[in-house]
Amino acid sequence: MSYVLGIDLGTSSLKGLVMKRSGEVVASASSEYPLIQPASGFSEQDPQEWIKACEKVLTKLSQQIADFTQELAAISFSGQMHSLVLLDQNKAVLRNAILWNDVRTSAACQKIMATFGDRLLTLTKNKALEGFTLPKILWVQEHEPEIWKQVRHLMLPKDYLGFWLTDEIHMDYSDAAGTLLLDITKQDWSQEILDQCDVPRAYLPKLIDSVGYTGELKASLAEKYGFKQPVKIFAGGADNACAAVGAGILKSGIGMASIGTSGVFLSFEKSPEQDYQGNLHLFNHAVPNAYYSMGVTLAAGHSLSWFKETFAPTSSFEELLEKAAQIEPGANGLLFTPYIVGERTPYADSNIRGSFIGIDTSHTLAHFTRAVLEGITFSLKDSQLLMETVANRTFDKIVSVGGGAKSQEWLQIQADIFNTPVTTLTAEQGPGLGAAMLAAVGFGWFDTLQDCAETFVQYKELVKPNPANVEKYAAVYQNYQAVYPATKDLCQQLITQSSK
Repeated sequence: MSYVLGIDLGTSSLKGLVMKRSGEVVASASSEYPLIQPASGFSEQDPQEWIKACEKVLTKLSQQIADFTQELAAISFSGQMHSLVLLDQNKAVLRNAILWNDVRTSAACQKIMATFGDRLLTLTKNKALEGFTLPKILWVQEHEPEIWKQVRHLMLPKDYLGFWLTDEIHMDYSDAAGTLLLDITKQDWSQEILDQCDVPRAYLPKLIDSVGYTGELKASLAEKYGFKQPVKIFAGGADNACAAVGAGILKSGIGMASIGTSGVFLSFEKSPEQDYQGNLHLFNHAVPNAYYSMGVTLAAGHSLSWFKETFAPTSSFEELLEKAAQIEPGANGLLFTPYIVGERTPYADSNIRGSFIGIDTSHTLAHFTRAVLEGITFSLKDSQLLMETVANRTFDKIVSVGGGAKSQEWLQIQADIFNTPVTTLTAEQGPGLGAAMLAAVGFGWFDTLQDCAETFVQYKELVKPNPANVEKYAAVYQNYQAVYPATKDLCQQLITQSSK
């Protein structure tokens, strides 16, 4: 019997998921690490913390699984997207990694858009936003020139972990697509962008498919942890791409609604030719020669957590959702927009702020909770609508993952607002499952990810839309769409006044 290990290098912790060829989860382990926030808007991490976390996870798994060191055959990864790791000529880390949620790079984004304009969309299919890697590179060039002079290698978090395991440096296409340095159609680094931004091509990793073989676990680590056979390492993918793999988003007609701190609505794309004008992200998939489109709600689960902590700190989420289930769709005329930290899709507006609209004396805590659930889902609906109207996309079903999948009432709200059957996974393991699937296919257990999904990915029963609720929500959604243009200028004025 042999095992594969999927490693998910997230923003707050590293998780390891061990699986058999049958699709059975053998064990899992995790280890947390801190954020470093040296200034407002800054978000960093020490890459050595990822290494320490990986060592802890390997140790925990060895303790949980008696034959782990004898039977581990392959490892692959899921990693937080966009975060910048810089190494010198000796492949030593030069500074803390600048993370995806760091927003110091607004000026760099403006410079990129002024330099490239629509050409950036042609090459990368994405606009320059603070989260992407290229703006972080420009920030280092401008603000830390002494660091930039020493740079000889740049990569993303999971790739640094792969380097530590193998002494080899690679990057897969799904993560490369999030750097703003990749010509997505040609699946190669864009020499045009590299030249304009003074980034030597030699600094960038070799590109490879997510299921591609990158090396063998190096001897020193094999000896340290007592592995008895060669352990093969495969490239892995960006966290959203791996989450999509783990949810079975491997063909057209299936969408994914992920509600974590942020929210994602994601769809499979056969080619990179669909022109969303940058209003949706378009990235290379972890599936070879495939793509996915994605819209982002910045404060999805975060909106619900903020609401609970602020207005119902002594209540559990279960209690809040149980009472919200007793409220009719539309929350008796109460609307919530989840723009409490700005918004990404479809507005890309860092200055918009959230709203409760339509409050009257009939509204109770349960009405407000219901409005929050609906507002988060309406925001994801914005992304679904872009896919349907711009690309004529149709959805046979939507796979709900994360916090939104844990409440039957919220699943019904999603089915009604999306006007599409919604399902969940029988055993949701997040991006780590996708990483394990990449290892399984890379190692040769399955010919394709689609074949692997037939064994590894299982769904629960569909939650079908209620026609009466669909009709109600269609009217409420029109009102929801009117809130952003009505409050945009006011929010900007409030921010300007509060900063004086």
